[in-house]
Amino acid sequence: MTALDAAPAPVAPSTAGAPGRAVTRLTVRQVRRGALAVGVLAAGMSALVAATHAEVVASPEQAASLASLATNPAIRTLFGEPGDLGDPGGFTVWRTGIFLSVLLGAWCLLAATRITRGEEESGRTELLLAGLVTPRHLLARQLTILSLAAAATGAAVSVALSAAGTDRPGALVHGAGLGLTGVFFAATGLLAAQIFPARSAATGSATAVLAAGLMVRMIGDGVAALGWLRWLTPFGLTGLTRPYDTNRWLPLMVLAAMTAAVLAAAVAANRRDVRGGWLAPRAGRAPRTTLLGSAPAFALRRMLRPLSGWAAGIAAYYLLIGLIAASMISFLADNPELADLAGQAGFGSLGAVEGYAATLFALLAMPASGFATTRLTAFFADENSGRLTLLCAAPRTRQKLAGIEVATAAAGTLVLALVAALATWAGTTISGAPLSLTAAVAGALNVLPIAALGLGASALALGVAPRAIGWFGALPVVGGFLLLVIADSVRAPVWVTGLSPYAHIALVPLESPDWVAAAVMTSIAACAGAAGLAAYARRDLRL
Repeated sequence: MTALDAAPAPVAPSTAGAPGRAVTRLTVRQVRRGALAVGVLAAGMSALVAATHAEVVASPEQAASLASLATNPAIRTLFGEPGDLGDPGGFTVWRTGIFLSVLLGAWCLLAATRITRGEEESGRTELLLAGLVTPRHLLARQLTILSLAAAATGAAVSVALSAAGTDRPGALVHGAGLGLTGVFFAATGLLAAQIFPARSAATGSATAVLAAGLMVRMIGDGVAALGWLRWLTPFGLTGLTRPYDTNRWLPLMVLAAMTAAVLAAAVAANRRDVRGGWLAPRAGRAPRTTLLGSAPAFALRRMLRPLSGWAAGIAAYYLLIGLIAASMISFLADNPELADLAGQAGFGSLGAVEGYAATLFALLAMPASGFATTRLTAFFADENSGRLTLLCAAPRTRQKLAGIEVATAAAGTLVLALVAALATWAGTTISGAPLSLTAAVAGALNVLPIAALGLGASALALGVAPRAIGWFGALPVVGGFLLLVIADSVRAPVWVTGLSPYAHIALVPLESPDWVAAAVMTSIAACAGAAGLAAYARRDLRL
């Protein structure tokens, strides 16, 4: 028997060694920038709000007044149950806790579906699994990296709050709640990626879980009889911990158990084929040819399903906003000193229903722009996967195809604004708040120039940096909102505040629209979109 006759020993897949380390480095590379940005933002905002607490609550009397304001059901619905607002840490958690939880949860679930289902759709996962790494080992490493990123964000917030001079136990409880929330939604995204065979469906379902959890938290905080609902959602559980007050660890234990259950489900559901899913599309169904006669009709067809989901979420939120409007206005009318204090805390113009609606309609720019950005991201995903090649082979220019997609996304943002207006008007009508349908529509349409900036930036990214569409689209909308909040908190110069597009919109319907500012923002958005379409026509397709 010669050496050539000896059969080679089989090599078992392993999680250790060079292949495993390479997968770990790849996963870190895929998420490091987003994780760093979220962590820095969360820690910086927390430290900043804690540092400015003394300016908002300068005396025990002001702290007591603010606590009285925060106990109003409408305020509780929006910002959660307050802890000790006289403490810098308690005030910071109340002001930023919900926002940071949603931000971290959204990033974690989007990153989870991108590095799992998104990589499978592009065909790159097949190359990884052709070696010694098994699907379960790959999922375990991806889950570990995402969990560490979420935990690092929570730890960064705890360190920032401790450095700002707040009590360490409260900082630890708050940071632990944030970290567990991020891990929960990372696991949710990974589970959705095992169930659904397409990235869009996985992302949509995971986002629906986040939106439903936020809505349940709002109902539980706003309606005392339904306070038990907060035990069913991560956002409610983190509120029940009451950092800087009672520092309860039991809700964190419940959240940890929920997270472990979702993690176990994601690992168990990993027994599937690559590019497959537990909810595979049914084979042999009759062809559906509706809206396939032209490129605009096809773009509309692709948009209808996600538009329905976004519209349902926005309608539910703004209906709830309308339902609590009367309670908010009545409470502030009976307590004018609290209305002044609300203005000092950053919630001005809430004393009239028109100002209340205008303040909350400003937030509409973010989901409206987010919808448009996701549509262009999906368009690039079709290009990257090769599905767009057949359309581009037809007798039409790529610039026209992209222009149709941009126009369709713009129409979708208009629909979402109208949905928000109708839902708010319906809620205020039911609650008895005097807000006309015309005023509600005007207030919702007033923020569309900001959403247009996000769409224009996304279109520009489609042409020059298609893999950064999400970052480009978020910069003027989310970045502008954060800039305004931070600039107001630190009393920044006027020119710094003026860099935010939110500083240039009027409080419609309380005030008349600022037509000049709206025209300028819309023109900038149109120029950015035109530049992006021109650049898109000149670059090669990404395959």
